This record gives sequence, structure tokens and C-alpha cells, in this order.
Amino acid sequence: MDHIESAKLAIRDQLLTARGRQPVAELAARAQARAALLLAAPEVRRAATVAAYVSVGREPGTGPLLDGLLSLGKRVILPLLQPDNDLDWAVHDGRLVSASRGLLEPDGRPLGFDAIATADVVIVPGLAVDPTGMRMGRGGGSYDRALGRVPVGTFTCVLLNSEEVLPQVPRDSHDRHVSAAATELDLLRF
Repeated sequence: MDHIESAKLAIRDQLLTARGRQPVAELAARAQARAALLLAAPEVRRAATVAAYVSVGREPGTGPLLDGLLSLGKRVILPLLQPDNDLDWAVHDGRLVSASRGLLEPDGRPLGFDAIATADVVIVPGLAVDPTGMRMGRGGGSYDRALGRVPVGTFTCVLLNSEEVLPQVPRDSHDRHVSAAATELDLLRF
């Protein structure tokens, strides 16, 4: 293991431990606050299609955001995790089915790996971000691959807790930047 991977591992361990300590009521309140900030953002207001994801466990919650996007009439596409950790996409109609690894996914027809390139806004999970927009995920590479398919200039936003905006995150050659981070306190643009 090289020094970048060991640094990422240490940060992931700290952040996942902190997420595990958050009270459920706080998780819900933070999810509502993040959703309100994003739903009011001009990029989201004018978007026709939004690529997002369904949060699991102690991840920053996406339920209020997904509900809000659908109520605004947005076309929402959600990922379908593939065996190789790559992401296909399907339209979200409000119904979700159980999938591998404890995930929830739409049960619609797969649109293809490049469907993310059709989104006007891309919302991704992560564990941390720094002021340059360097995003750090859980290490599977799914979202780095997906972000590699997103056209330059697309609004890409990671959902985080405010304490997960760090001065710097370790960076590897395959890691991708985002253009924004939504926390419960603010929508940060990079």
C-alpha cells in the first residue's frame, strides 16, 4: 500500500467513525437542510435531468432531495451498481427495489453507462472534499469512473457533513474533482 492509499484509509476510518456517532434525528435534520439548499440552487432549478443516488446507512441522506426533485418534475436517474463496481443508470419514478450490497435501486430499464452524461446536474456521495473540489469516496472507484463520463462544465456536487470539508484530501491520478459540495450549512462552489 502506498502513502496515498494509507492516508486515504486513515481519513476514511475517522470520517466513517464520526458518521456512526451521529444521532438519527440529526441525520434527518441535516438531510432536510441539504435538500433545501440544493433545491434552491439555480443549477438545480433549471436542470431537466439530475443524476443522483440513494443514500444508505449513515451517509448524508438523500430521501428529501429525491422527493423534492420529483415534486419539481425533474427527470431523476439513479445508479445501478454493476459487478465490476461501474455504474449503469435508470430513471427513478419514486419506487425503489433492493439490490446487491444493501443498496436500493430503481427497477426501470438500464439506460447505459453513459446516461450520466445526459444529466444537467450530478449529485454524488463522498466522504470528504477539499477547497479545490477534490472529492474522496469510499475507495471502490465507482463514482470516479462515472464522473469521468460527465461533460466539462456540468454542475457536480458531493453531499457531505460540514465537518467533512477538509483543508486537503489525498489525491491519486484517477480521482475526480467536483464543482460543489452541499453540507447541512452551505452550498460550497469550487
